[in-house]
Amino acid sequence: MSDEMLSLRAVSANRGDRTVVDRVSLSLQAGEWVALVGPNGAGKSTLLHLAAGLLAPASGEVWLGERAQAAWSDRARARQLAWLAQSPDGDADMLVRDVVDLGRLPHRGWLAWGGTAVASDRVVVDEAMAQADVQALASHRLGRLSGGERQRVHLARALATQAPVLLLDEPLAHLDPPHQRHLARVMREAAKAGRALLSVMHELPIALSADRLAVMGAGRLLALGPASDPSVRMALCEVFDHAIELVEVDGRWTAWPRL
Repeated sequence: MSDEMLSLRAVSANRGDRTVVDRVSLSLQAGEWVALVGPNGAGKSTLLHLAAGLLAPASGEVWLGERAQAAWSDRARARQLAWLAQSPDGDADMLVRDVVDLGRLPHRGWLAWGGTAVASDRVVVDEAMAQADVQALASHRLGRLSGGERQRVHLARALATQAPVLLLDEPLAHLDPPHQRHLARVMREAAKAGRALLSVMHELPIALSADRLAVMGAGRLLALGPASDPSVRMALCEVFDHAIELVEVDGRWTAWPRL
């Protein structure tokens, strides 16, 4: 049986008369974290929308496991694939714990939410909140939190789904360096546990620690592979117009601005 969890097969997307994703093919394997990187306007978030089924491709196909994504019911797909948006929506008056508990809806349905079924999911919700470091915010209103705190709450909601595929659009946005490091470790542990992660990232030093980098520019996939691959590093420097320098420190690659 294949370990391929998600497959984008020559997918394209248009915005008006402009092609914003141009025949991109990319697959995610169980147990790996792929960081999607590139400059603003490269098509990264649009590609993630295609992967999540939130946008239909103009051409090409998206497969979830061994079936075309369109063949999955909405609820079944939600159990297989969790999505963290770039700027997540949420009811400002909701308590943090209730927001995270929404991640269990694909397993219970709306009729069970707020009832006795919540107790059976308490361990999962508590674990997700601990992973995202939001336990202390459990009784706070979402609207009273900072942008970084809200981002961590919505990540906890995605983790609570326990979906084997996680799609994360700028998961480290609005976070300070300690929380960026913490959540990068959460993503690494999720991959080690067998999940497949695809994350859009602008934090290049952290992206370089992913299993593979998918470098995008002008809607195309320019390179795909680990940071140790010279062709990936070359594509990364070129797509950012050589404004960065990639250096190896203690056996790990990192990025510095070239001033």
